[in-house]
Amino acid sequence: MLSLFRVLYHRKWLRTSLAITWTLLIIAACLLPASEVPKVRILHIDKVVHVVIFAGFSFLWLWVLVPATFRKGFLVLLCAVLLGYLVELLQDSDLTTGRSFDTKDIVADAIGGAVGIGLFFIFQRMAVRRL
Repeated sequence: MLSLFRVLYHRKWLRTSLAITWTLLIIAACLLPASEVPKVRILHIDKVVHVVIFAGFSFLWLWVLVPATFRKGFLVLLCAVLLGYLVELLQDSDLTTGRSFDTKDIVADAIGGAVGIGLFFIFQRMAVRRL
């Protein structure tokens, strides 16, 4: 994983493409009708999914903005929370069926955003040491 991180570190167009694709997938998945979402009987699995997908979002967008700084990390976190909020608004609109606004999803999105940023800084530090 770390070698892939180092290889792609110098290919901004590919990192940007990955981040855009991930963002579009988040939007598409979150706007699926509730009937299309697989039913899984694991407690709070939907919140875990939100944490994971928004960790990926933050990781990928911070990777686009290398070298990462605290300021850029904070900006990416704000974008993650804003995207989470907008998705919840869209879920509560007429665009989807069987979905509704859930504040806990936004909290999970923010936690995921922070996790992704933390992981990115760890990977960046490890990659820079080995360059």
